[in-house]
Amino acid sequence: MELLKRRIREEGHVLGDKVLKVDSFLNHQIDPVLMMEIGEEFARRFAEAGVTKILTIESSGIAAALTAALKLNVKVVFARKKKSALMNEEVYMTKVHSFTKNETNEVTVLKKFLGANEKVLIIDDFLANGEAAMGLAHLVEQAGSEVVGIGIVIEKAFQNGGKRLREHGFKVESLARIAAFADGQVQFVEECVQA
Repeated sequence: MELLKRRIREEGHVLGDKVLKVDSFLNHQIDPVLMMEIGEEFARRFAEAGVTKILTIESSGIAAALTAALKLNVKVVFARKKKSALMNEEVYMTKVHSFTKNETNEVTVLKKFLGANEKVLIIDDFLANGEAAMGLAHLVEQAGSEVVGIGIVIEKAFQNGGKRLREHGFKVESLARIAAFADGQVQFVEECVQA
């Protein structure tokens, strides 16, 4: 997705050799026009999947999930990283380790919002080691539903998450795939293949 790649180049900040900060448009401040484009692109890529629900994890995946859901005309459920005092009903639960925050959370979804026989599209902002997506897929499995695809806004292809998910048989669509960070710059997979 060229618009997204341009925004990453112009506004993204590479921190070290594994972290990309895109807080000016994706996961702190949100650009609604860009989010609508992202949602349209996910809806286009998964149009034939028969999606009945979108599942994401709080909080940075919610905007992309919501705009895709608008285009696909389905509901969004987001997994919570911390159990609310108001969550006194039955839940599905799994543990997810965050690469960026280096912490493990018990992630929950109320059973009433993720029923059996759903065709679930998982959407998240970043893919590094695949922990969040695998955790969400585990919740879908607990519910007796099917993951029909995984949509990622930015995949760090130099980490093993994308490979891991694809080896598990998931259809993974990433809107921007990063091959490497070099000298503070982002190198996209497509550019490395052409070189």
